[in-house]
Amino acid sequence: MANEEKIFADGFSFKRSEKAPEFVVGRLSLKVDDAVLFLKEHQRNGWVNLNVKTARSGNHYVELDTYESPAGARPTEVKAKPQAKVVLPEPEDDGELPF
Repeated sequence: MANEEKIFADGFSFKRSEKAPEFVVGRLSLKVDDAVLFLKEHQRNGWVNLNVKTARSGNHYVELDTYESPAGARPTEVKAKPQAKVVLPEPEDDGELPF
């Protein structure tokens, strides 16, 4: 799998601005005609998975995620953990206003 050729996502451009606030990861730009053709060509069950990666040069690029789970593998079902019930004590009513 490591020797597979990269498939760059046509029509997708990701840029990170050093001037942007920390909560802004980056900007994804789409060239609509190229992106739509790429999405239609590579969709599986209506989905296309893309990875944003950093090249050795430090620039970012968008690549098609070609990973396929082994045949017959099913996603692991995640079950919610039961939440502990918190019981708060009843406030005492002494007849006075709280402020």
